[in-house]
Amino acid sequence: MSSAKGSASASSPAALPPGSVIGIVGGGQLGRMLALAAYGLGFRVHVYAETEEDPAALVTPFRTFGRLDDAAALAQFSRKVDVVTFEFENVDVSAFQGAKAPAPFRPPLRAFEIAQDRWVEKQTLDRLGIAVAPFRAIDTREDLAQGLRELAGPAILKTRRFGYDGKGQWKVTDRADADQAFAELAGAPAILEAYVAFESELSVILARDVSGATEAFPIARNDHENHILKRSTVPGGYSEPVEREAIQMANTLASSLDYVGVLTLELFALTDGRLVVNEIAPRVHNSGHWTLDACSVSQFEQHIRAITGLPLRRPELLRPAVMENLLGPEVTKVWTDRSVTSSLHLYGKSEARDGRKMGHRTYWQEQP
Repeated sequence: MSSAKGSASASSPAALPPGSVIGIVGGGQLGRMLALAAYGLGFRVHVYAETEEDPAALVTPFRTFGRLDDAAALAQFSRKVDVVTFEFENVDVSAFQGAKAPAPFRPPLRAFEIAQDRWVEKQTLDRLGIAVAPFRAIDTREDLAQGLRELAGPAILKTRRFGYDGKGQWKVTDRADADQAFAELAGAPAILEAYVAFESELSVILARDVSGATEAFPIARNDHENHILKRSTVPGGYSEPVEREAIQMANTLASSLDYVGVLTLELFALTDGRLVVNEIAPRVHNSGHWTLDACSVSQFEQHIRAITGLPLRRPELLRPAVMENLLGPEVTKVWTDRSVTSSLHLYGKSEARDGRKMGHRTYWQEQP
């Protein structure tokens, strides 16, 4: 089961006309692919980026450069666009609130307040009845010792804010681990999550439009290497009840936030058959890049449709596929190898540092 449909309101806002300007905050590869999708639908794109070399800044003539916490610059930017959207979740919410933008924020800023703070995120999901691993707030060494006793087993200590790709996380199994991890926190607020035995990791990518209608993409199974997503396989091989439950979790969260745009939930499929949410991302997602080549609509086009008031399209898998991230120097080998028959997408980054996402490729499952 790969799609879920919500009810549309009879008083839905009118769609933005062709030629309207979409403001994208963030200059990375997700912003780049959003911009390209927007141009395909007849819109113009204005990117707020930090440098001229940012991937998204390379594909549009309309650009504002500045710090992402500069309320004055953001206010000026917002007056030049018809809708504001985002390519990453660690935005300075207070700066945007201070900007008093005339254009609507889609997704809403509340979604970022939740996604930025793991404690707030877990509390919100728990309150909505969406399953998460048991968790505790950690501010002191005594909190950590008590949390370990209460969770009664291995746990993961995580900073509440700004961790990604495994950064800001420590597995804690005993007092020595706890002492070392707490020292490395250096006073940063944290949460402790019970370690859950999982069979696999999966992601749900759901789009919700201005009227409340939703569409979910086929669910991918994700494999990580060194805490970085390496590949996503679709179909993921999950049963219909599991897919239906995962999509319902995403719908519940999106509805509670009156969300507009693409929303991603990353989940663990536990060995006992249950699903728990690991984290949320209020944006298009790396695990959905396969939709550019193997789906009837890409996650990027779907997001643009949602935020501009256009009707969502039904996502249908065209062919079983695998998306593979190209990290650091490995991009050069794939780029120059004539035997590679996959669909290749590069992000325009000049420096191929180890672990840096330089691009991705999509190939069909029956190929090696």
